[in-house]
Amino acid sequence: MILADKIAELRKKNGWSQEELAGQLGVSRQSVSKWESASSIPDLDKILKMSDIFGVSTDYLLKDSDEPEEETLTHAAPSAVSDSGNDNYIRTVSLEEANTFMDIVQDMAAKVATGVSICILSPILLILLGGLSDQEGGHVIPEALAASVGLTVLLVMVAGAVALFIWYGRKTERFEYLEKEPVELAYGVTGVVEKRKKAYEPSHGISLVIGVGLCILSAIPVFVLGVLDEDGMLAIYGVVFCLMIVSAGVFFLVRTCMIFGSFQKLLEEGDYSRAKKTAEKRNEVISTVYWCVVTAVYLGWSFYTMEWQRTWIIWPCAAVLFGAVLGISSMIRNNKA
Repeated sequence: MILADKIAELRKKNGWSQEELAGQLGVSRQSVSKWESASSIPDLDKILKMSDIFGVSTDYLLKDSDEPEEETLTHAAPSAVSDSGNDNYIRTVSLEEANTFMDIVQDMAAKVATGVSICILSPILLILLGGLSDQEGGHVIPEALAASVGLTVLLVMVAGAVALFIWYGRKTERFEYLEKEPVELAYGVTGVVEKRKKAYEPSHGISLVIGVGLCILSAIPVFVLGVLDEDGMLAIYGVVFCLMIVSAGVFFLVRTCMIFGSFQKLLEEGDYSRAKKTAEKRNEVISTVYWCVVTAVYLGWSFYTMEWQRTWIIWPCAAVLFGAVLGISSMIRNNKA
């Protein structure tokens, strides 16, 4: 139980309204409401007054029951190191910063996930028109027109998706340090973040199941329709349905991973632990070069062969290979050390 929950529980146990408690503390009702909703944290003198009014110890109020005893001391004050140029510098994150970051990510997650889905869907018209232009019996649509229209729509859709990514990047630009620097949450913030994380965990699990399930099932239309009509339009429809299902699955995965990742960034868990941040700094150059090369190969291969229905396979292959590249890089660094 965090401070916000304790204040609300003790107030209700005494039969006081927020306004009555506010009068005893000499603050506004809105202040008490913000404390109980974890939007802000009371000053130390107000905590001392509440300790007297409620008849409990300050230790009970200040110590989050879900956290180990030493964490209260860790988050009670900013890091002793204040020089940002020092390698041991730890940046302190306030409650306002944490809430703002989590709210922005929650608001933007669906938009960014939509952008990723749009990128996956972007070649669909090109694939369909290309299939129609290859049909026997008079050519439903000229090949040049099919390529022109398909590529135009593809580029417009990708441009729209990139605009969403840039918009998100600008809104979260000031929080980039959460991914790269060690951070320390101010007192009370850890409990607030963990509370929101626990409340979201059921939705996160459901979204992961749906997303992964859709990505696995997406192969069914390709197999079924491909067998029925290997070289005809049915096979092309199978690829189109596959991309549509994948885009839906990826939407669920990207959205939920962004929201859950915002909690992990603040709590320095999972991929955002301090050890992982150190490793990421070392691999930053490798990652940048690798994915630029992969993108260039994908675009070059796709435009040269115009077989967009097949060239997408480079992405899952590149993702698997990327893990091997990082592993080899780590081994080389360890051997040198």
